[in-house]
Amino acid sequence: MLHVVLVEPEIPPNTGNVARLCMATQTRLHLVEPLGFSIDDKTLRRAGMDYWHSCDVVSWRSWDAFASANTDERLFFLTTKTSHSLWNASFQDGDYLVFGRETKGLPESLLAANPDACVRIPMADDARSLNLSTAVGIVLYEALRQTAPHTESPPLK
Repeated sequence: MLHVVLVEPEIPPNTGNVARLCMATQTRLHLVEPLGFSIDDKTLRRAGMDYWHSCDVVSWRSWDAFASANTDERLFFLTTKTSHSLWNASFQDGDYLVFGRETKGLPESLLAANPDACVRIPMADDARSLNLSTAVGIVLYEALRQTAPHTESPPLK
């Protein structure tokens, strides 16, 4: 199983779209607080999460709580502040794909502490960034493509 980690997401429809994607791909979603909204938000449900109860979601009180519980895991930090391309990343089953806030991305201190685990989605030089749920979809499906047996579709039931 792959894991998607949203660190302090701010926009309910993005998180709703990511949760729907995770549910559809049997990926565990980790939400690191503080969130910029309530999980009960009508907006979150409107983003397709009328089946939130079907999603495999784990909430964490802080990044420190998440990091303390996942010390031996392989984490990939998605950022525009690296030259390491997604196309050169080698994913394995069980990897954690970590995404930051929509307005600020991941904390600089986290990126500086993990430079070899930082990955960038290739895009035009004048593109500042992609929408969070779009970025998660791109990276998650690349990780699924790499971890699936070559003769089958991604490892979904």
